[in-house]
Amino acid sequence: MCIGATAARAFKSVLQGVLLSSEGEKLNSMNLLLYMSPIAVLVLMPAAIIMEPNVIDVTATLATEHRYLGLLILVNSAMAYGANLLNFLVTKHTSALTLQVLGNAKGAVAVVISILLFRNPVTFTGIAGYTLTVMGVVAYGESKRRHK
Repeated sequence: MCIGATAARAFKSVLQGVLLSSEGEKLNSMNLLLYMSPIAVLVLMPAAIIMEPNVIDVTATLATEHRYLGLLILVNSAMAYGANLLNFLVTKHTSALTLQVLGNAKGAVAVVISILLFRNPVTFTGIAGYTLTVMGVVAYGESKRRHK
């Protein structure tokens, strides 16, 4: 599943890069988000309904119990929109590979923060994997610096 998710993420990033840089398409980040969002809803909604069959009832119940749930969902949606728009802008102005490397670096930083704040247990394999990830990020940065 992890390899499949990584491959799908890489494919999405490369496709974004091609669509944003194609002279024939003339797509900007906002238009790309406009076209990709409905497709994402069509793909993810059935999975959410199958995996969480009573999600609508639970959400309605929580909304009546907690006054600010609607506001929190709205803020969450705005943050997701902003993150996706920023993601597309980074892809357009750098490359899909740079975006993947940034995503890997973000994952490593999140793990370190999680360990420091929440004292999450870490296995040797996990440490080795994130060490390899950080080494790859550093090597990519060094390679980009040398080619400039």
